[in-house]
Amino acid sequence: MIRLAEEADIASMLAIYTPYVENTAITFDIKVPSLFEFNQKINAILSEAPCLVCEVNGEIAGYAYADIHRTKGAYKWTREVSVYVAKEYQSKKYGTALYYSLIDLLKCQNYRTVVAGITLPNIPSVNFHERFGFHQVGVYDNVGFKLGKSQRVGWWQLSLVDYQEPAKDIIHIEKVLQTEEGQKAMKRGELRLII
Repeated sequence: MIRLAEEADIASMLAIYTPYVENTAITFDIKVPSLFEFNQKINAILSEAPCLVCEVNGEIAGYAYADIHRTKGAYKWTREVSVYVAKEYQSKKYGTALYYSLIDLLKCQNYRTVVAGITLPNIPSVNFHERFGFHQVGVYDNVGFKLGKSQRVGWWQLSLVDYQEPAKDIIHIEKVLQTEEGQKAMKRGELRLII
């Protein structure tokens, strides 16, 4: 089941995130955030955009969110997406399911562009994003230092609208979920699940 993250999910989400921080350069966090810090981050995202969890048999298998990309006003129609799946649930399409729902909800909210930063090399993540229609727009060389070496980050972008059309007001996620279109967007990912 895919749904919005709730307060009760935060500890499980942080448990999923912790090995990514400690053992990989997938995230540039070098210290695992406290439960309080992580809770603040998720609540800040939920105040504007989706943060979704995939629940399987009462456990959180993974989560995906659309964070701000930059803070200046003209960027407000762009979100930066991330997905994290617990090791035991990887290769079961939960990340794919979460992204389908996440991207469709962002369209319903009137966001225009989605970006993803990918620490390189990471062929599985590049392929994952390109299957959704993302295309590479640039690379930051030596932009981070983690796991004893300099890291490169590639940027992938997905257009959600016709850019010739003027930007529309962003619709709050709670309001979107009260519509039939929003409910269909949320369910779209669930249709992709292999259980």
